Amino acid sequence: RPVYWLGNWQFACLGYYHPPRGTRFRCVEAEPFPPVLRRLVTRIESGIRRSFPAVFLPKGWHLNTCLVNLYGMRQMEDGKALDTARVGEHKDFEPGPVASISLGERAMFQFVSSPGKGAPSRVVLQQWLEDCSLQVFGGERWKNHLFHRVQRVERKGGFSFPVSVDGFETRRVNFTFRYVPPKDIVPYSALPTGDAEDVEEYMEELAENSPFFYKTLMARRGLK
Repeated sequence: RPVYWLGNWQFACLGYYHPPRGTRFRCVEAEPFPPVLRRLVTRIESGIRRSFPAVFLPKGWHLNTCLVNLYGMRQMEDGKALDTARVGEHKDFEPGPVASISLGERAMFQFVSSPGKGAPSRVVLQQWLEDCSLQVFGGERWKNHLFHRVQRVERKGGFSFPVSVDGFETRRVNFTFRYVPPKDIVPYSALPTGDAEDVEEYMEELAENSPFFYKTLMARRGLK
């Protein structure tokens, strides 16, 4: 599936943020959320602080990074279309509650327990995430203990997003807002040489439409 980050970036080739060991050079500083998202995030944060016990909110918690997932059909080289509208079971390791906004076709979302090697996962809770829905989860059970997955995305609503991704038809877009502690967010210029080279091609693509990333990339190269 095509993915994109808003707020602070986490490049797959660097490894996503994964405490306690996977925290250094995982999250790269970027421009803040666009104004429309910033207003929305402020409202979501306020609701979370009212709804969640303080023990579930790390000190300084706020939603400062967002993974954008595109769900739909991938056109393959042999002419066939591959449905990539699902995600296998996993955990989000950024500390504190996670907020997820769904747009487009509804998705079957499941919380599952993973008993171990060779044993099937058990569905603990299943729910449909509708168009324009907000889902928030956190705490020891739902965030830290259980896994979650997107089992499937329907094709009944006729949704299609004109996202410019070659060979991909998008029918659902999901924004997952998370928190990375500021001490673990580094500017691109602070990445080790090897890591900076690994993501340079991505940075060049981002710089084509972002003055922030253009300036950051030029600074790394010693240019103005």
